Amino acid sequence: MGQEKDRMIRGELYYAADPELIADRLRASLLCERFNATSSTQDAERRAILEELLGQVGEDVTILPPFRCDYGYLLDIGNRSFINYNAIILDSVPVKIGERTWIGPGLQLYTACHPLDAATRTAPRPLESAEPITIGDDVWLGGGVIILPGVTIGEAAVIGAGSVVTHDIPPRVVAVGNPCRVIRQL
Repeated sequence: MGQEKDRMIRGELYYAADPELIADRLRASLLCERFNATSSTQDAERRAILEELLGQVGEDVTILPPFRCDYGYLLDIGNRSFINYNAIILDSVPVKIGERTWIGPGLQLYTACHPLDAATRTAPRPLESAEPITIGDDVWLGGGVIILPGVTIGEAAVIGAGSVVTHDIPPRVVAVGNPCRVIRQL
């Protein structure tokens, strides 16, 4: 593993245009293209592509195309989870999705962080970092949910459609809005 890839996975500042990382993103992009081109009748083909693309894909996982991710190998999805159409997962660091998690259409998971300092962000060799996202078991994310870097969502939480999750959400709550906030316990 190269130095920039190691920095990326550790959540440190790294150079995203490093040749190794470009090659990794191209690999993931090509696998996503193959996955997205499959027919609804090609369950075995979809499963094989996901096993090649993702770090871990549990039993009975369903992902409906189109699906996009940056790297794939940093994404783990637990058993019996469901991801609806149009999911985008920017996985520059580990992203963990628990078991039996239901995800509505239009999910966006962003681990990437860009420096607030313009000189670092726009330098000839710009740097960025990332923070992991963890989604617990038995979570339900409504359609159009956006989860920002570093967020953990506790088990059995429900996140309302269109919510922008900017901070950790505890287990067994309903949370909604922009920014997402807890409105009741379950």
